[in-house]
Amino acid sequence: MKFAKNATVVLVHGAWADGSSWGSVINGIAEAGLGVVCAPLPLTTLSDDIVAVRRVVDRIEGPVLLVAHAYAGAVVAGVDDPKVKGLVYITALAPDEGESTVEVFTRNAPHPDAPQIAPDENGFIWMPHVAIGKAFCHHASAEVKVRLEAVQRPIHVACIVEKTHAPSWKTKPSWFLIAEEDRMILEETQRFMAERMKAVIRKAPADHIPSLTMPKPVIDIVVEAAKSTLVD
Repeated sequence: MKFAKNATVVLVHGAWADGSSWGSVINGIAEAGLGVVCAPLPLTTLSDDIVAVRRVVDRIEGPVLLVAHAYAGAVVAGVDDPKVKGLVYITALAPDEGESTVEVFTRNAPHPDAPQIAPDENGFIWMPHVAIGKAFCHHASAEVKVRLEAVQRPIHVACIVEKTHAPSWKTKPSWFLIAEEDRMILEETQRFMAERMKAVIRKAPADHIPSLTMPKPVIDIVVEAAKSTLVD
């Protein structure tokens, strides 16, 4: 199996996170022979975030596989570029055309340990301290929880209420890793979205951030998707 020249995986983080949330997944993808880039999101509006990923894709000369975590699922679906050959959703949100992220996120009653969150006076939503350990990454080590809280980046409410345009998962191949023990995005919600997308579905007994707490299934699904989309 030979990947195309300059074939690149672009990892897109979710809310309350940055590129470091991909942890050893970055190295695992590189070791498979692929280029890898983490796209930074401003988390100010959905449109702003889509533009930010487009800028990253513009800099890449070869074919691209977009990999999204959580909120970023809505972002990558808005990146309309012929270089993008496929999408991988890691317990990610996939609103349909005319639907907002918050609508699909709240389609089922929340997990008992899910946080109660609301925007601050500037419209940004922060992850409460107690929720880091109980819902955001309950499988993580104490050290990882401390780091995630320290680097968390709030998401503006505008990101999750903006309606989406026609998502590219309707025209591009997609893969979806269901995190069965996610307390932020319920397994039922993930499965609904994955089936609606007609994605290739894989699953793992992971929490909301499997890239840090169970990276192997994440690496495996990304490499699987790359072997189908980024080859000569």
